[in-house]
Amino acid sequence: QVQLVESGGGLVQAGGSLRLSCAASGRTFSRYAMGWFRQAPGKEREFVATISLSGGIRYYADSVKGRFTISRDNAKNTVYLQMNSLKPEDTAVYYCAAAFDGSTQAMAIMRGINSWGQGTQVTVSS
Repeated sequence: QVQLVESGGGLVQAGGSLRLSCAASGRTFSRYAMGWFRQAPGKEREFVATISLSGGIRYYADSVKGRFTISRDNAKNTVYLQMNSLKPEDTAVYYCAAAFDGSTQAMAIMRGINSWGQGTQVTVSS
């Protein structure tokens, strides 16, 4: 299994931007589909975005489509989430996830996930 460590969270005003990073340990990062999920206080964890092993397929929740971009750098064992036009309803703890030989759509319903990061807080003020 890979170990995942997120970074890049913080406090930002509505309309602003943040970029989250998730660094993975191990030498098999390119064999993992990767994803971002989030959990707001009192709510269940929800899917945000997933990306395929090579990065060629990306899948987004409707709520973030057009504002967020997921990408990966397999040479750096890192996946990113660029978040633009942030809204107060984007406030949550954001988690990185990995699925060995997983698919982007299966990950979106949390199937096949092998590892989770510890989460990073994103707070958007109005």
